[in-house]
Amino acid sequence: ENYETLRSFTEGVEHFRRLFDVTPEVVAYDLHPEYLSTKYAVDLADVELVGVQHHHAHIASCLADNGESGPVLGVAFDGTGYGSDGTLWGGEFLLADLTAFQRMAHLVPVPLPGGAAAIRQPWRMAAAYLGSEAPQDLIQRNAQHWDAVLAMASRRVNAPLTSSAGRLFDAVAAILGIRDSINYEGQAAVELEQLADLSELGTYFTSVTEGPTLALHGVDLVRAVVADLGAGVAPEAIATRFHHGLADAIVRVCLMLRETTGVDVAALSGGVFQNVLLLGRTVAALEHAGFRVLTHSRVPPNDAGISLGQVAVAAAIAQSGCRTR
Repeated sequence: ENYETLRSFTEGVEHFRRLFDVTPEVVAYDLHPEYLSTKYAVDLADVELVGVQHHHAHIASCLADNGESGPVLGVAFDGTGYGSDGTLWGGEFLLADLTAFQRMAHLVPVPLPGGAAAIRQPWRMAAAYLGSEAPQDLIQRNAQHWDAVLAMASRRVNAPLTSSAGRLFDAVAAILGIRDSINYEGQAAVELEQLADLSELGTYFTSVTEGPTLALHGVDLVRAVVADLGAGVAPEAIATRFHHGLADAIVRVCLMLRETTGVDVAALSGGVFQNVLLLGRTVAALEHAGFRVLTHSRVPPNDAGISLGQVAVAAAIAQSGCRTR
């Protein structure tokens, strides 16, 4: 995002090239055209370029971490990543191996009002999900900009669509009054997990509609949160029910996809799966349903593991003899 980071990156590359006497022949990179690392890659001369979709890289990273090659039903839940259709993905179910993937299901996209501003200010995601149905205290806390953000979302002006699971967590955190703005990426989601009452057993239901891809309706979870909050349910219980509801929905989608694909191995990756409550319930329920579940152990599930996934994909493509993507 800034010149200092890019300079450190390029100097590091040059240092390792000299230190190990390496001349790169294949360079893997993220598909996002505005990433400085992507621009660096595509400007290189005399190399073979392999563009790797962000969430495919997440699942490939999980496969590499486990010494496997797929195919798997990969669940990639994170903040945002550039999708192969040009929209911002982040709540993805992929049928994937190391060389290719197919998007099988995803969270229903919602506007990201203000783009990056919506990442810094989670209340904007609550506005995008609920509009005028949002709780009055949330509207009043952000009254100065509320109408402008709603207009931005409804008119789709500076409000790209996103299927992000991370932004779903942001919306719920804002509704519960946990945090309207953040100081670091994922802060609202972290504090939402910390709020959860682990003795709570309740859950929320999320509808799934069929089509070319399955669509998981995150708004059902958001509306359930609002309903319980209005009924006086403790925020700690609501936070837990939200986590349980999302985990249960993940498992239900995986069961539906197993019916159509025959694949009974699931791989969980992306920064959202740093959430221990979500990860634990999801893994336990998938295993109970007969899935073999792959998670990260040596490499983080968040973007720190992306480069490993990119390398794994590029290597698999080279070994398969398939040179185009």
